[in-house]
Amino acid sequence: MGLADTRDPNSLSTKLRRRRDVRLRAVISSISRSEGGISILDMGGTFEYWQRVGLDFLRGERARITLINRFATELSEFAGHEDIFSAAVGDACDLAQFGDKSFDLAHSNSVIEHVETWKNMKAFAAETRRVAKYYYVQTPYFWFPLDPHYYRMPFFHWFPRPTRAWMLRNFPIAYSGKIQGVDLAFDVVDRARLLDGAQFHFLFPDAKTTFEHVLGLRKSLIAIHMPNECSTTDAA
Repeated sequence: MGLADTRDPNSLSTKLRRRRDVRLRAVISSISRSEGGISILDMGGTFEYWQRVGLDFLRGERARITLINRFATELSEFAGHEDIFSAAVGDACDLAQFGDKSFDLAHSNSVIEHVETWKNMKAFAAETRRVAKYYYVQTPYFWFPLDPHYYRMPFFHWFPRPTRAWMLRNFPIAYSGKIQGVDLAFDVVDRARLLDGAQFHFLFPDAKTTFEHVLGLRKSLIAIHMPNECSTTDAA
């Protein structure tokens, strides 16, 4: 069984995502009932992700989804599904093109860990909370021993930054194999910074924060801000 290959239907990652999709569909259905339909801003989102959630389900919930990415999204990806999807170019750390509460739901899946700095993470979280009435944010958990970005090397993300850059240059830890050059190695290291529970709760204090578990270990963090839900967390 593959561990992290989302293309493998038997991989652990795929099975976890199926579980996560059940929760997300429940969130969408609840908001749709409350609002008479649902508008979603997906920060860093892809058409492929929402295909897995279910296009028929989304139509049934009268969903309209805006996919926002830093670079132009290929419109052909959702050709024929423009009744659900639209694309925008922008930076999720600065969504000035959208007014306060422009959407019903702000959504991101494994994105906040890629904005590179704590300052950017705070901006990302602030924009998430500003731009929509409710939100759903998922990210890998720092204290899970396997970073999904480097699944070939357990504990990799716990090593000091220079050590990780050295390891990337000398071992095929990254998906693309060995990284050539010091500059690129540090650039790759800085592209993913995982969060712990205390950091995540600080960023999303008005959310219900829960953990996704694997073999009794906490693997991912999920923050959900919904109608009539109070702020809670089950760990620091």
